[in-house]
Amino acid sequence: MSFPFGIVISLIWLAWLLYWFVSAFGTKRAARVDSLGTMLVYRVPLLLGFILLFTDRPWAGLEWLWRAFLPAAVGWAWLGLFLLLLGVGFACWARVALGRNWSGTVQLKQDHELVVVGPYRWVRHPIYTGMLLGLLGTALVIGEWRGLLALALVVAAFWFKLRHEEVWMRERFGAAYVDYMRRTKALIPGIV
Repeated sequence: MSFPFGIVISLIWLAWLLYWFVSAFGTKRAARVDSLGTMLVYRVPLLLGFILLFTDRPWAGLEWLWRAFLPAAVGWAWLGLFLLLLGVGFACWARVALGRNWSGTVQLKQDHELVVVGPYRWVRHPIYTGMLLGLLGTALVIGEWRGLLALALVVAAFWFKLRHEEVWMRERFGAAYVDYMRRTKALIPGIV
């Protein structure tokens, strides 16, 4: 009997989603909230990416997305599972470090604090880094082109969102945030 990779990755993402939902309670009140239009710019690709990952039936006209891009080897799936766990764990650590400042949308909280500890000392957006690593792992487990397309959609959504967030952070924290940007990369330590 083979290892049920599909079930395991679904359970990991469901556990992450449950944690994200529960940990949203008790956050600080919003002082500034993103507009619906801007929110949709990054939420729609995110949703489409996750739908692609968890839809087993090919879509009419896009059947090629359900073809393998990796050779059939269980080693890729194990590597993907490891990256998924590492990424989700990193994102959760970042969520804990943010504490009550966290929000699922671009917001400034009342008494918002600039967090530069924990994983924030290595990257400015470790939640996105962790989720992208988890999505890369999921794409490797699936091994189909739809996984890579899903990853590309989420990268684009996060890139837009982080650029938008950083405008607000520079407005709120001024030179302190600009200095943080100078010394800390956005997503990948020392690279991007």
